Amino acid sequence: MRFLALLLVSFALVGEMRAQEWPVRPVRIIVPFPPGGAADAMPRMVAEKLAEKWKQPFVIEHRVGASGSVGAELVSRAEPDGYTLLATPPAPLVINPYLYLRLGYDPAQFVPVSVIGSIPSVMLVNPKVEANTVREFVEYARANPGKLNYASQGTTTVSFLTTEMFLAAAGVKVTHIPYKGTGPALAATLAGETELFFDNLGASLAQVRAGRLKALAVCGERRHPALPDVPAMAEIYPGFVSVAWFGVLAPPRTSPAIAEKLAAGIAEALKDPLVRKRLAALSAEPIGMGPAQFAKFMQEEAGRWREAIRFAGVKPE
Repeated sequence: MRFLALLLVSFALVGEMRAQEWPVRPVRIIVPFPPGGAADAMPRMVAEKLAEKWKQPFVIEHRVGASGSVGAELVSRAEPDGYTLLATPPAPLVINPYLYLRLGYDPAQFVPVSVIGSIPSVMLVNPKVEANTVREFVEYARANPGKLNYASQGTTTVSFLTTEMFLAAAGVKVTHIPYKGTGPALAATLAGETELFFDNLGASLAQVRAGRLKALAVCGERRHPALPDVPAMAEIYPGFVSVAWFGVLAPPRTSPAIAEKLAAGIAEALKDPLVRKRLAALSAEPIGMGPAQFAKFMQEEAGRWREAIRFAGVKPE
């Protein structure tokens, strides 16, 4: 027992020494979604600040596929030395485990580092819909059974699950039409092919401000400063929250000391006025929570999305 205790202490000391030296070479940040969206923009702006701070490149790499599972699996198999990281929205960590019978990784084994920021979903309707509030939309849907459609990017997406969660809460039915990506789904709602779309606020805010879409509710815990007159869905259906957050995690068995050091660097980057301005342009709220808080948050989010999937009646594949 004494030998085991000494061994554990020596491992801890080695971990501390590595954390003090880290980083001494380039760091890869794996983003498991395509470039161009918030999943790419958020880690990229933080990576720039981390590179300035530690004088080492922080390089964004995209490994796309299976709703983020391809990139997550790659990071899960990486060396636990802090030089390969995962930067991702919720899907690979708290949604995919309930949608797929088999994953090549265990989300619970990742070492949580920090959450960069979050963007709420927003309930959007085409202007031809004769409803200016959530309650009015529910009545409109009831008065037009079988006539309304909603868009999503597919049955494994936050958009689909959020819509199904809303329809269950409201007690109405709207036909699902899946599209290949946010762009086509948004275009369909703009054109009136679909009447309803729950989208990332940052992607659709310009269309709302231009009057090409109506925003009936935002799905954060409270109203969003970009749309102060639009209610939070939780005001109508208590507890209704749908937020895309963007977290950074390290491979299993990564030293907690490295995770803490990296989390402190991210928190510092999020205080930078330019970073905060760029986040605001995405309708994102900076967060910067530490590893322990992030671990607890993921557990809460897993429960939330597990219930949403149950509401939607989606069976694991």
